[in-house]
Amino acid sequence: MSDAPERWSLPQRRLHAWGAVLVVLTLALSLAMVALPMSQLLAKFLAYQLHKSFGLLVLILTLARLGFRLTRRAPELTGLSPRTRQAARWGQAVLYTLLLVVPLLGYLTAQAAAGPVPTTLFLVIPVPHLLDPDPALYAWLRPTHQIAAWSLIVLAAAHAGLALRHHLQGVPVLGRIWG
Repeated sequence: MSDAPERWSLPQRRLHAWGAVLVVLTLALSLAMVALPMSQLLAKFLAYQLHKSFGLLVLILTLARLGFRLTRRAPELTGLSPRTRQAARWGQAVLYTLLLVVPLLGYLTAQAAAGPVPTTLFLVIPVPHLLDPDPALYAWLRPTHQIAAWSLIVLAAAHAGLALRHHLQGVPVLGRIWG
């Protein structure tokens, strides 16, 4: 008999939900901020700062989720074939990796950008820049951050879609995360 829990703990479920909400909000904000014209500089600046704040929160929540994963086993993926369980494990590992890498790339991108634009958490807490502006590094980081972010969105959408599909097929995967 396994000592794995039947479902995720309440804190894990809440961290998952808040992380998902923040990823969606960060995506929506990223689309809005790049569409804002330079004539709306203040709105553009505020949108970028909010985007960076949400990204940093995604990073913090993901680290908290990983902390829980180190201390509490994941629920068993009963009702799924061994191949599907293995694919789910790999998919979750890639999701966790992207949830860490995308914000880190964004943080580095902001630092490498030309100009002394500060990074603050919700315009209150200054976040130090560890790098000096570097146009060559920025030219590599910006598209890398974008590609990784879109990969995260696509994989997260597939993750949600597959969970719903399994649920509709009678496999109680959503009960493990929704309680």
